[in-house]
Amino acid sequence: MHRLGSQSTAESPRGQSPARAKSESSTSSGDHRLRVLSVKVDDDLRRAIDAYATAQGVTRSRAASEFLQIARVAINDREGIPNARLTELQETLEGVRALLHLIGPPVIATLRLLAHWSSQSGLRVGEDELLAELRFVAAEEWEQITTEAERDLHARALATSELGS
Repeated sequence: MHRLGSQSTAESPRGQSPARAKSESSTSSGDHRLRVLSVKVDDDLRRAIDAYATAQGVTRSRAASEFLQIARVAINDREGIPNARLTELQETLEGVRALLHLIGPPVIATLRLLAHWSSQSGLRVGEDELLAELRFVAAEEWEQITTEAERDLHARALATSELGS
């Protein structure tokens, strides 16, 4: 285990380093300065922080601070989707389900009727073969439409996140 930071280790009368004693005696109301925090980390994490500090051209302390800020965001994000957003997503999914229940049966019926009528009107193609071809073409069209919709959705989400930043 290694200790991050380069603070003096001289002890104060209370058994703390001078920097820590000063940090703890400061009032925190309205004071947004960075505070000294002593942590012990394993060799792998220390090397990762050192490599990050070197790559970014910052001190080990600054690199460790950035690691901790990232960890805080990750922990907060791990807690899940906020309830308001979850409710919105559920409502959207219910709307999509209702829409599919409305348009799904007529679409399937149209395909079947088209295949049946075409096979009865003198085409030399069987109803099953025509239905298979209709389903194949419909699947290709559906794939294209959904791909374009997803691309548009991602573009809008990216634009929204950039506006929020």
